[in-house]
Amino acid sequence: MSRADRHEPEWVSPVTTEVDASMRSAGRHLVRLLHQMRRPLPLGDDLRERTRAVTTRPFVPGVDDDAWLAVNNRAFRWHPDQGGWDRARLDARLAESWVRTEGFLLHDGPAGTVDGFCWTREHPATPGGADPAMGEIFVIAADPSTVGSGLGRSLTVAGLDHLSARGLELAMLYVEAVNTPAVRLYERLGFVVHHSNAAYAAT
Repeated sequence: MSRADRHEPEWVSPVTTEVDASMRSAGRHLVRLLHQMRRPLPLGDDLRERTRAVTTRPFVPGVDDDAWLAVNNRAFRWHPDQGGWDRARLDARLAESWVRTEGFLLHDGPAGTVDGFCWTREHPATPGGADPAMGEIFVIAADPSTVGSGLGRSLTVAGLDHLSARGLELAMLYVEAVNTPAVRLYERLGFVVHHSNAAYAAT
């Protein structure tokens, strides 16, 4: 292992109390904790009735790129992976084989510009049946200007309804443990932590 490699964060999945103790005794400290949360589909009518319905539309490559980048980068200024995207990075992601633009949902605000999105992803069952087929809320955000409007919840429900309509019976997402408002939102929508991944760095 090179000197540079020793300073790269090391990801552990799933993290347990024993693993955490072992990493700390080896001189490494926790730098990120990422929860994978899951819930069954479809949503119950009670949750949908308590959520403001919004109209979404599919992302159109070459048309919506700049508007999406603006919202994404404002919403994720703090995030080490999702913040600071440019067109080259978006183009590379859109070229990946799993992407279905009909599952990349955009919301247009009152001014007619994009103010939120819910990008979904579909996962086939894993070989051996360790995990069933799942639908993922891959990345979701509402523009900071919409805070308090309930748009984030509405977009989450729209994404889950899309995945359910695709025939999926289980939904999952990843969320930073420090993002308390998001964790609480997902808990209110019936998500529970399935397992957590942790990144450790040398002290």
